[in-house]
Amino acid sequence: MRILLIRHAEPDYTVDSLTPKGRVEAELLSRRLIHYDIRDFYVSPLGRARDTAAYTLEKLNRHAETLSWLREFTGSYPDPETGVRRIVAWDVKPRIWTAFPGVTDISTWCDAPAFSGGDVREIWKQTTDGVDELLGRYGYVKDGPVWRCEQNEDFTLALFCHFGISMAVLAYLTDVSPMVLWHHTLCLPSSVTEIVTEERIRGEVSFRMTKLGDLTHLEAAGEKRSTAGLFPECFTGIDSTDPAVNGTLK
Repeated sequence: MRILLIRHAEPDYTVDSLTPKGRVEAELLSRRLIHYDIRDFYVSPLGRARDTAAYTLEKLNRHAETLSWLREFTGSYPDPETGVRRIVAWDVKPRIWTAFPGVTDISTWCDAPAFSGGDVREIWKQTTDGVDELLGRYGYVKDGPVWRCEQNEDFTLALFCHFGISMAVLAYLTDVSPMVLWHHTLCLPSSVTEIVTEERIRGEVSFRMTKLGDLTHLEAAGEKRSTAGLFPECFTGIDSTDPAVNGTLK
């Protein structure tokens, strides 16, 4: 099995849709995805993900099922410095999230003292339950660090969603703390992350990432990469990942 985790194209967060550049990205993405043999499509309920998926679905005359838990990883906690609720997937500053040694372990990361008083554990469980339910439809059942499947097959699923939830899914499938992926990787808008199964023992599979944030479709067309989701490379005093502030990358 192959899973494609597809981040939405450049967002206009003010209307939960895409910027003009984002629409160009979504079109270029669709020209790539129509050549994949995708069995089933799934999409976040948020507009920016649905609008991105629409370009591909229209070309293929296909439908995507909406999964509520794909809407983004919204687990938050009260910032110990300000008391303001902060999203753990991107808002936590390095000095805060790295202060708890267990944060890099998938089995203990939710125990970070800084996250107490928030809903991080609850949202994480919703995510893992969602993955369990989805993969269960295809016969995959998690058994400790591996997954069991009596009939592992060669097919592809496509999930149009968001960076935070994509890395949460990837973390769960590969038994890595999501904090490591959220804060040390970035999948730029319209990028494709690919995870495949390996079956070295019949009926027992593990997952391996073969692509992270791939933007071949933009690079081939000479389209610049959006910075949405990326804080400024050098200090500017602006604490924002909004593309309207940071622009594009070469």
